Amino acid sequence: MSLTEKTPQKHVAVLPFPFGSHPAPLLNLVRKLAHAAPDVRFSFINTAKSNHSLFSAAKADVTFPPNIKAYDLDDGIPAGHVLSQNPLEVVELFLNDSPADNVKKGIEAAVAETGKSISYLFSDAFLTFAGDVAESFHAAWIPVWLALPSSLSSHVYTDLLRKRYSCNYVGAGARREDEDGTLEFIPGLSSMRVSDLPEEVLVPENQEESLFSRALAQTGLVLPRATAVVMNFCEELNPPLLNQDLETKFGKVLNVGFLTISLPPPPLPPSSSDLTGCLSWLDERKARSVAYVSFGTTAYLPHKELTAIAEALEASGIPFLWSLMDNMKELLPGKFLEKTSSQGKIVAWTNQTQVLAHTSIGVFVTHCGCNSVYESMVFGVPMIGRPFFGDQRMTGRMVEEVWKIGLIVEGGKLTKGGLLKSLELILDHKIGKEMREKAQSLEDIVHKAASPGGSATRDFSNLVELISAS
Repeated sequence: MSLTEKTPQKHVAVLPFPFGSHPAPLLNLVRKLAHAAPDVRFSFINTAKSNHSLFSAAKADVTFPPNIKAYDLDDGIPAGHVLSQNPLEVVELFLNDSPADNVKKGIEAAVAETGKSISYLFSDAFLTFAGDVAESFHAAWIPVWLALPSSLSSHVYTDLLRKRYSCNYVGAGARREDEDGTLEFIPGLSSMRVSDLPEEVLVPENQEESLFSRALAQTGLVLPRATAVVMNFCEELNPPLLNQDLETKFGKVLNVGFLTISLPPPPLPPSSSDLTGCLSWLDERKARSVAYVSFGTTAYLPHKELTAIAEALEASGIPFLWSLMDNMKELLPGKFLEKTSSQGKIVAWTNQTQVLAHTSIGVFVTHCGCNSVYESMVFGVPMIGRPFFGDQRMTGRMVEEVWKIGLIVEGGKLTKGGLLKSLELILDHKIGKEMREKAQSLEDIVHKAASPGGSATRDFSNLVELISAS
């Protein structure tokens, strides 16, 4: 990660949201930009823990151009503090620790080392204070929205949604009279329900609003100040009304394609090179016969639902590959591992894009995180969704009702009977065949967008031109 011999002509600071799955796709974008614009220096300003995860030797298969360098930020966690099980606690501590001043120190360190002031500040759009930071350095601001554009729209219209629905709102998961009402009064969101909205949009009357929620509520006010808004998406997958509305709000919207996937995808490596053994195991299964189960790294699966998955998989007899952390295996029903040893494979981690690219995968049981959905779409795999929080319910609604490439579990929670029914519909029913055909048609759209002359390629080129221009 040393500097190139040639002094960079431009300097771009990059600020990720250092939690969950957010930093990796932003770094992938930066890697692509660094290759396309070798005269631009990129300073990746992130917490030490997140940087270590992204740049560590464990990721030796990933190469970084020499015009990228990481700088560490304080994570806001007091010395000796013991974190609770609440995943939002680290977010709140980070946002509570004068984040703008913290980021400025990181940028100042990068400027001092390079001798070059920054021209642009890229940031995860969740960090709405980044616009002020960019302004303080006389730099242009380019926020990157990593979730679905429909979820961005929900934050843009937070004030309107709160005026309409916050009265007597009792919290996520609780029944309310209007929760099944559609959001047709917001351009492009006619398929969405009130109950699909992220928790940060509608805050219960008796609950104090979190720092994170307050930050996201500023989205509609601050993003119009940006030079451009980058989307981890392909414009063809959006309702046209949504595209038009976002362009009206922000002016320059650049849909640069899916940031966790290389398109066209590289061929699968030799199965023998996969140390997890997943590819070799999949090689022995029939085409489109395997259920792949993974809920990402941040979703917490209740014990009751974990048991339901195990019971459904065992009863179905379907071959399964389950990505499950080691500390969760002890919660599985007694003798489940023994009974299903020839039927399934459980691993702590998989290379998800390689797994989904394998011809034996017939269905993906997922939390509906946007990157997982994008990866499943790219490889034409239908989904069974169990959304947990944030934008996942909106993403699930797109999967089931707009794109029609999957099912959301009945009642929003996994049961043995519900999962068995969903598996049968997708793997052994004409409904599943239709979903697979739709998924493959979307796969074609995404590949076309990423091809030379495609919309995502065009928007990425426009972004390169933007940051390279004098």
